Amino acid sequence: MNARTQGFPVEHCPEHHTASTSLPSSHSASWCHLFPGVSLNTTTYALELRNLAENDTGPYSLTVETATGSFTGGTSLQVFVPASDVTIVPSKTELVEFNSTVSLVCSASGSTLSFIWLNGSSEVTAGERVQLTDSNSNLTITSVIRGDTGPYQCEASNIISKVMSPPLSLTIYYGPENVAVEAAPVGPFYSSGSNLTLTCSAESSPAAEFQWAVNGAELGEMGHELRLSNIQSSQSGNYTCIAHNKQSLRYSTSEPINITVLGGL
Repeated sequence: MNARTQGFPVEHCPEHHTASTSLPSSHSASWCHLFPGVSLNTTTYALELRNLAENDTGPYSLTVETATGSFTGGTSLQVFVPASDVTIVPSKTELVEFNSTVSLVCSASGSTLSFIWLNGSSEVTAGERVQLTDSNSNLTITSVIRGDTGPYQCEASNIISKVMSPPLSLTIYYGPENVAVEAAPVGPFYSSGSNLTLTCSAESSPAAEFQWAVNGAELGEMGHELRLSNIQSSQSGNYTCIAHNKQSLRYSTSEPINITVLGGL
């Protein structure tokens, strides 16, 4: 029994707290109001608990003493508190691919809760980079990759309720990679005095910053396009684009593109 019912002898039930029920006469009974929200049927010894709270959970027993001895019976009661206030608390939300680890904690109110994690519509399961701890309430992802952005949701549930958290998405910075240069018009041979545009592209989040070099020497030109006007043979060489991601702090250089400017006749 819990604190509000523990060890109360029936014979101590005050007479002025006894009330007749509205049951038919063949089922008449008297109720002894022991405490607020707790009554005892003095005929059947049934115990009634109203406005149940979680601390009413526990074992209950009744001992009946007779002239021939005492008899004890028992049962148990489990009071569940519905799940509520389910939210995801992340250790961080901005991460770098391959470098970062993130921990997501499912915070919830309620009793005897179970937890399930979703990435989009798919349930998250433990794996090489994914750990589920603290009864699945803690999700840890190591060496994150760009596919780990989410959105993540946590479902907290018990036998009487099921509540989903709002979605949480992660920002994962990656790249630059697959850096490539294209020339317009397509070369590699160009007449002296021609105009030429080199365009650099890269897979990167956020978008990469670009600078240009020829034969390994930086030109001091920035941007994804390098416009060469009235080109001369002295500008012939191997052009490369250097991409930089200011969040991942990584650099990547394209394969060289050969530009050959033919002198005038």
